[in-house]
Amino acid sequence: MCRNIRNLYNFKPPATDEEIHASSLQFVRKLSGFNRPSKANEEAFNHAVDVVSKAARELVDSLVTTAPPRDREVEAEKARARSALRFARP
Repeated sequence: MCRNIRNLYNFKPPATDEEIHASSLQFVRKLSGFNRPSKANEEAFNHAVDVVSKAARELVDSLVTTAPPRDREVEAEKARARSALRFARP
């Protein structure tokens, strides 16, 4: 799984189109193996990003839960704490 693709579901405020596009771009980059496609592959690459973005938006908007929305700042702090533990110097 791509480490740069973040969970976008059940946050307050909801995921923005920019966040969904960024995750879709990372996903297509991982699948294709291209960071930046050649001119010959650019149209197919961009089309794939658009299709994945639309599918991701549809998915995020259609999911339901009874859990309260998560706070972005609290989740970011948890991630920083995990990172500090992971990369702590002995």
